[in-house]
Amino acid sequence: MRSEINYSLKEHNTFGIDAKCAQFLEYSSEAEAKVVAELLRSSRVPYIIIGGGSNLLLTRDYEGIVVHSACKGIERQGSHLICGSGEVFDDVVAYSITQGLYGAENLSLIPGDVGASAVQNIGAYGAEAKDLICRIRAIEIATGKVCVIKKAECEYGYRQSKFKHDWKNKYLIVSVDYQFSETFTPRLDYGNIRSELEKLGISEPTAQELRDTIIRIREAKLPDPKVLGNAGSFFMNPIVPRSKYNELAAQYEGMPHYDVDAENVKIPAGWMIDQCGWKGKSLGRAGVHDKQALVLVNRGGATGQEIVTLCETIQKDVKQKFGVDIRPEVNII
Repeated sequence: MRSEINYSLKEHNTFGIDAKCAQFLEYSSEAEAKVVAELLRSSRVPYIIIGGGSNLLLTRDYEGIVVHSACKGIERQGSHLICGSGEVFDDVVAYSITQGLYGAENLSLIPGDVGASAVQNIGAYGAEAKDLICRIRAIEIATGKVCVIKKAECEYGYRQSKFKHDWKNKYLIVSVDYQFSETFTPRLDYGNIRSELEKLGISEPTAQELRDTIIRIREAKLPDPKVLGNAGSFFMNPIVPRSKYNELAAQYEGMPHYDVDAENVKIPAGWMIDQCGWKGKSLGRAGVHDKQALVLVNRGGATGQEIVTLCETIQKDVKQKFGVDIRPEVNII
């Protein structure tokens, strides 16, 4: 187990914010997670649990304990992969294809750790982590007991789970069991996947070709956080009643959308932000990426509060123009 005092979290958040925590605890096994849980129970100090920091915005130093998993390992059991919560999620996607296990291709290059995938229900291009998650092994902090949590208990929704609400900071995730398909069934009708494949003359891609295409699309839109601090998509795409969508579609010809069900429609937040004139613009040292308006960036030396100010300004403009609320996907601390 690793323990650090007055520890900088700069390497643990992709915005590159140099905030510190009073103590940093990292567990690399189930046994160490039990020790950490006992320390948290006996301490009166507040704590938070983080993953790879790709969905985190720090606005201040944290006067408490930050807990992180370094549990590694990927074990195949039939069509399942049992993955340590500290594994990089994209490494799992890459490995699954080499094993002839399919279903994660559209989730390629999403940053973050395995444990965070179960908390955030990460998703992209018509796929979500919940499509793969079977069960989660975790330590209950209040009791120190090992718990095996089934997917149905997690109440997964769009970028949501019980871990973000009722179970927030109640479990230390040790591993996630993903179930894959041994038959490759590509999902191509989301975003510009099919058109990108057509440019390459590919009509029936292999799993690796689909993964490579998803990676190219993401790299073209999203800046490398090592070069330009960001957390990927900053806002969730709002889901509105179909009546609201029809009202807006009458005003904005060709407005992109995705049908959720008979009553609800998802509108891309990035499109609305772009329509408000924010793409490529800055507010101080915080800005909006010039290739994808859904991405807020640290142009160099921005504080977390500067990024929050930009976020709130954009939210206000979108609300004023479209009458729609957009909410951050990123956890703001």
